[in-house]
Amino acid sequence: MTKRYNLIIFDLDGTILYTLEDLANSLNHMLGRFGYPPRTIDEVRQFVGNGVRNLVACALPEGENTPNFEECFAVYREHYSAHSNDATRAYDGIAEVMAELKRRGYKIGILSNKYHSAAIGLCNLYFGGLFDIALGESENTKRKPDPDGVWQIAESVGTDCAHTVLVGDAETDVFTAKNAGIDCVNALWGYRTREVLAGVGATRFAETPQQLLNIFE
Repeated sequence: MTKRYNLIIFDLDGTILYTLEDLANSLNHMLGRFGYPPRTIDEVRQFVGNGVRNLVACALPEGENTPNFEECFAVYREHYSAHSNDATRAYDGIAEVMAELKRRGYKIGILSNKYHSAAIGLCNLYFGGLFDIALGESENTKRKPDPDGVWQIAESVGTDCAHTVLVGDAETDVFTAKNAGIDCVNALWGYRTREVLAGVGATRFAETPQQLLNIFE
């Protein structure tokens, strides 16, 4: 019997990696440097998903209209580049699930709204050998919810959108899948609740990484 999908694309933050503490620590380092109030983990949880500039803008009192926004942004990027793996970890069981899916013959992609260099560094560290291609935001890849990254990954592994599915934890992933014309499975162990995801049109959910094996059986 032919599998429904050939390619499974995973989001990074909140889907295969828990990154909140390092993101929050770098944001609060930046905020403290310029005298702005700190943000809580729960606040940062809501900020994640739409790219690094948006993350920094959400943390600042006046967003991108903050007079020294570019200076703040540079400080954040410098700190996160040096501290992106202080408290970050792979979600329990996700590497084993990816390995089993790969063993079953699926192509595995990773698509992140982190800058490409940061995304690749973490992907190689935690999931080296488990993915066929990983992309982050760059001058060659537009950030989600633009479908550009999905299409690049599908083309690179020789399949099409009809046989591609995205696994992600945020509204951005739901919108990306819709824009790309592919299916989406929503990870409830990540940074958003079922209610939030259902509110933007999500219909398929996995409560644990291990459930993905049944979904893609």
